[in-house]
Amino acid sequence: MLITRLKLKNWRNFKKVDVALRDRVYVIGPNASGKSNLLDVIRFLRDVAKAEGGGLQKAVKDRGGITKLRSLLARKDPEVSIEVEISERIDTPPLWRYVLSFRSEGKGRQRLVVSKEQVVDLKTAKDLILRPNLEDKKDTDRLTQTYLEQINTNKDFRAVSEFFSNVTYLHLVPQLLKHADQLGGYRLEDDPFGQAFLERIAKTQERTQAARLSKIGEVLKVCVPNMRNLRFKRDEVTGTPHLEALYEHWRPDAGWQREDQFSDGTLRLLGIMWSLLEGDSLLLLEEPELSLNEDIVRQIHRLIWNMQRQAKYRRQVFITTHSEALLQDQSINAREVIRLEPTKDGTLALEALQEEVELISSGYTVAEVLLPKTKPTQVNQLSLFKP
Repeated sequence: MLITRLKLKNWRNFKKVDVALRDRVYVIGPNASGKSNLLDVIRFLRDVAKAEGGGLQKAVKDRGGITKLRSLLARKDPEVSIEVEISERIDTPPLWRYVLSFRSEGKGRQRLVVSKEQVVDLKTAKDLILRPNLEDKKDTDRLTQTYLEQINTNKDFRAVSEFFSNVTYLHLVPQLLKHADQLGGYRLEDDPFGQAFLERIAKTQERTQAARLSKIGEVLKVCVPNMRNLRFKRDEVTGTPHLEALYEHWRPDAGWQREDQFSDGTLRLLGIMWSLLEGDSLLLLEEPELSLNEDIVRQIHRLIWNMQRQAKYRRQVFITTHSEALLQDQSINAREVIRLEPTKDGTLALEALQEEVELISSGYTVAEVLLPKTKPTQVNQLSLFKP
């Protein structure tokens, strides 16, 4: 499944958002425009839906409370609202609509309460959940929890809850992976920085593990042509999990290297590609171009597409980026890009205009047409210079 429409109200620096989404979503914009904040909406829904250690109250508390989440522009209407539509595949009618709105109660305790929760089965146009309901009005303490987070109340839409709870956020830090055994056993919740990446591979069934590494090794040849025979291996003495590969070099015989000898960029690519093959829910990537040279960055879109195509379940991917090189790939569709534009009334989340779609369809790249350095007044001028 994938999210095909996202609507927000009063979320952080966004006063209002309403955008259509594809199976790949590139979020671009100037520094401090809210790219991470937009991705955090999906992480927030994941944290609410998690069966263990999740829930609305914790998800808001972990982000500093409602005052940190609510837009500073929400003076007259203090409610924060998130609405998503979920489809089975791209360009098919949505199956589900989930709406979650919340606010401070406004009484002495200033509790955080659900002001609206709605689940619509769009196949039948039936409301499975619409809150506050009669039971909520009899016992207002119920409004401190969502139905999404409760197993006994989400039975009829558990597919939605599981979809959110299986969202993966990855911002792999190669140094944490290389030196995980020296940093002790502490792991951040959900391991966003990839410290336990090798342990995840180790827990994978051996046949599946080998098949995934073989696919990754083939795709990686584009970026690391001298690396082959990527494989998993445990240290014979300590039992520590490792990745290793055979590197061809100027000497007659190639040499085996472990992950602590891989480049930072290679490790980041390995983490991204394994994640694309590993799950079936949404994958959030922040600036995947870090630690990579421009020639490899130009290949990222095709690497992601290649892994999506080979995966058992095609994961939707949200990507934040500043990289002109990444967005120069001419196979990136204008409809895959959400451009953030800060204004005095909050940040706008914009889909490509029709004239921009036409320019990109005619041969210009997303980098040329949509990156922040391109002024809106310049878009029409580009067509004057196209052969």
